Amino acid sequence: MSRIVAVEYVTLDGVFEEPGWSAPYFAEELQAFQYNNLIEADALLLGRVTYEGFSQAWPQMEAETGEFGVKMNSMPKFVATSTPDALTWNASPLATDVVEAVRALKDDASTGTLLINGSAQLLGALVAAGLVDEIRLMVFPVVVGTGRPLWAPGAGPVPLTLAEARTTATGVAILTYTPGALAP
Repeated sequence: MSRIVAVEYVTLDGVFEEPGWSAPYFAEELQAFQYNNLIEADALLLGRVTYEGFSQAWPQMEAETGEFGVKMNSMPKFVATSTPDALTWNASPLATDVVEAVRALKDDASTGTLLINGSAQLLGALVAAGLVDEIRLMVFPVVVGTGRPLWAPGAGPVPLTLAEARTTATGVAILTYTPGALAP
């Protein structure tokens, strides 16, 4: 069986979109963390909006990002989209029933580790279906006040167990969660 790992940027007030607010905190520790997340992945699992942003940005960034950019650009991508004809950048559309399509990918051991970045709607659906094995949050010490939250209103409750916690020198909490609650 393959694994699904989500890695997300989030503010203290729960916002995940347009993470320009992360730049002041993005030092060597976070670079290494993100590098390791990508290198251990075999494919990306993306929502359409995240796919569109990534597919426009990453091909132009390969020279400046080296091995990370090469891996990002060359690895397979599976995209939740209703416009499959528009996909490029080594991407394949997921079937109309995205949850079942991802379940099939996960059941196929040869798929390896699927990495979700961004893609809050997709992540929410997959967490609700019990398909996500690990959620790695980078919680940035900033409150932005407005913006799209990582978790949609009414999405919970989703019991998670804290598997690992560490803090970077710039104050970013890296929290790793697995599904399920601790036994009482």
